[in-house]
Amino acid sequence: MKVQVEELSPIEKKLSIEVDTARVAEELTRAYTALGQQVKLPGFRQGKVPRRILEQRFRDRVEDDVIQRVVQSAWLQAVRDHKVEAVAPPQVTQNSGLKPNAPFSFEARVEVKPRVEAKDYQGLALTRADTQVADSDVNERLEQLRQNLARLDPIEDRDVAQAGDFATVDYEATVEGKEFAGSKAEGVTVELAPGELVESNVAALEGAKVGETRELDYTFPADYRVEDVKGKAAHFKFHVKGLKKKIIPELNDDFAKEAGQAQSLDELRTKIRADLEQGKKTKALNEEREALIKALIEKNPFEVPKAMVERTIDQMLETRLRAMARMGMDPRRLNLDFARLREDLREEALQEVRGALLFEAIALKEGIQTSDEDLEKKISELAQEANQSIDVVRKYFKGPDERQGLSLRLREEKTIEFLKGQAKYS
Repeated sequence: MKVQVEELSPIEKKLSIEVDTARVAEELTRAYTALGQQVKLPGFRQGKVPRRILEQRFRDRVEDDVIQRVVQSAWLQAVRDHKVEAVAPPQVTQNSGLKPNAPFSFEARVEVKPRVEAKDYQGLALTRADTQVADSDVNERLEQLRQNLARLDPIEDRDVAQAGDFATVDYEATVEGKEFAGSKAEGVTVELAPGELVESNVAALEGAKVGETRELDYTFPADYRVEDVKGKAAHFKFHVKGLKKKIIPELNDDFAKEAGQAQSLDELRTKIRADLEQGKKTKALNEEREALIKALIEKNPFEVPKAMVERTIDQMLETRLRAMARMGMDPRRLNLDFARLREDLREEALQEVRGALLFEAIALKEGIQTSDEDLEKKISELAQEANQSIDVVRKYFKGPDERQGLSLRLREEKTIEFLKGQAKYS
């Protein structure tokens, strides 16, 4: 097999490949033999149809299949033998077709991983993040917990809604006189408070009596998640079925026990402070990583293959959809505009790809590596964070792909620590 590799750009190469006659003939023989075992033709026993008959009837189909197989196997061999770091399947631009007693040739363009030579990465400017947790932060989280554990009790001494009440309602709505997905519901709880209707705030029900129906117009936000109604005016009818008031628990030891894993209010405060400190540290790490990437990209501009960006967008979308599912939302029912979501994520994905490639280049240049000891330490940390046994987490990273992924992740973390050690903080 003859291969010629031509660099079209730092992120694209052209491969001109010629597959020798014997290999093509072998693939054709294999294809016709397999076909002959399957087809049934009048006048011939199964498996005994002469090849010339098969060629007369099935030549185009067989040759298309053979070309696909030859291109795939030859391309894989070519990128392996010539160390072409392809990041996407090839785009075949032309092929010679299959000719009797002749080699088969084709040309393919392929996106490749760029060769990044990182420079000027020492002494980057970073801002030191504040990870201290104030008493007011703890108190705010406690208040959030109180609100989360609040209960709604029926109001029995009056039947007229007041500001701050919660109302149980049935509603129906139309946009341009037509119903839409989610335009009707029964037994929904809304709050009589200022805010957006899509967030269950309906201040206009103040003064309504139980049993009364009130109508109002509402314009959906321009960025609303449901494509069919975003930015459009809707007409709503609310039928008030009942009123409730929020009962917020007192801040004491009983509340701490109900809030979870604390026997006293002081213990709960301690746990909350530790959680907030960890959250601030995690946020600081993410912000430092982002700042490092931006600084590195500014000093090291380079092109990025579209395939790597698209793959990163796929991963980001999957992460967000999983987060929605964990929050009890079904993404399939939200009528999401995935094309818009992808475009919204594109710049972030482009920066992420460039950052990962720069971290990799710096790690190679500085000889930053990970050892088995490093991996075991990381597995122990992950087990502690997830409140899982080390054996369970170690089993997850037992496979070569998973272990390689963890090794690359750890190498990036070590590279970031190296850069932070060289950085200038303000």
